[in-house]
Amino acid sequence: MTMIKAILKWALRIVLILLLLTSICMFVAYWRSTNDCERYSAQPANPMKAVVQCEYGPPDLLQVRDIEKPAPDDTQVLVRVRAASVNPLDGHQLRGGWPLRPFTGLRKPKDTRIGVDYSGVVEAVGKSVTQFKVGDEVFGARTGSLAQYICARADRAACVKPPAMTFEEGATIGVAATTALQGLRDHGHLQAGQKVLINGASGGVGTFAVQIAKAMGAEVTGVCSTRNVDLVKSLGADHVIDYTKEDFTKNGQRYHVLFDNVQNHTFSERRSVLTPNGICLNVGLGGAGWREDTMLHMVRSFTTPLMSKFTNQKFTFYIAQLKHDDLAYIAGLFEAGKLKPVIDRVYHSLADTPQALSYLEQGHARGKVVIAVE
Repeated sequence: MTMIKAILKWALRIVLILLLLTSICMFVAYWRSTNDCERYSAQPANPMKAVVQCEYGPPDLLQVRDIEKPAPDDTQVLVRVRAASVNPLDGHQLRGGWPLRPFTGLRKPKDTRIGVDYSGVVEAVGKSVTQFKVGDEVFGARTGSLAQYICARADRAACVKPPAMTFEEGATIGVAATTALQGLRDHGHLQAGQKVLINGASGGVGTFAVQIAKAMGAEVTGVCSTRNVDLVKSLGADHVIDYTKEDFTKNGQRYHVLFDNVQNHTFSERRSVLTPNGICLNVGLGGAGWREDTMLHMVRSFTTPLMSKFTNQKFTFYIAQLKHDDLAYIAGLFEAGKLKPVIDRVYHSLADTPQALSYLEQGHARGKVVIAVE
């Protein structure tokens, strides 16, 4: 008994010492956490304007600064950005919720550039690039897209823009359309004739998901608010549920795939609308910015896949991977008339980025919010 007490006492001491050392390391890491905003104060030799984030906080902390214009490496193209769009991802990065800070920077954001989706014109190509030439109009996704120029990987982050697609439309596709496509096709394994429910059908990802699911031959049900019912119908949804009047978990319908942009229902409620072997896709964290229920959405994104291991139904959380072939597939849907980006608002200056993100964070945007780059 004495030996057990001694072992427990030393084990407790070791745990306390480890906790103390971890706290000290976290404290030191927090105060040493910094970014490259200091060097932006120097006058760049070859300047361009870009939106930068030097601190965590609300959108009005964003700044437009002159920074060094990038030069493409052998595998990249230099793109003169004509338009970019904002995503919930930008809001989460900007606010810097504490669960994310071990990855994004403890005290200050490590990556000071913001924006991902873009469209524009190729201005230069790396010496190994053969699929693009100067003057090509392209779209894609690259961190730091809210700027006058970006360098993008030619084999992954850029795709030729269809002639009929505007730069504003091209700027909506990268993250949102890829998330919808890879979720429905690769993780949801949606097949023609199956039933899919899209919760949050009028948002940036949701509007693409409705159209892509319909192009795949599925029977599509969209969930949205009253003011967006006609919009979702116009995108091709076979059925539309107004969530202000009806709870889709209580109408007795079952679906092969639940594409859940909102995650505002419990595990058991969502299970009840799935077929015996149905799949629920946990998409994003329920909107832009950090809200009171964001932590709940984050927890559900990771706990429901674990809980579903004990059922025949599957819950999965995924992060879209940028692939040139997927961008080209989406461009093909556009050219075939099966997909049309939905744009809520277009802002006309990089300086309008705080307003654009603030509007997105209100949670009522229909489709995408775009910034035309001067």
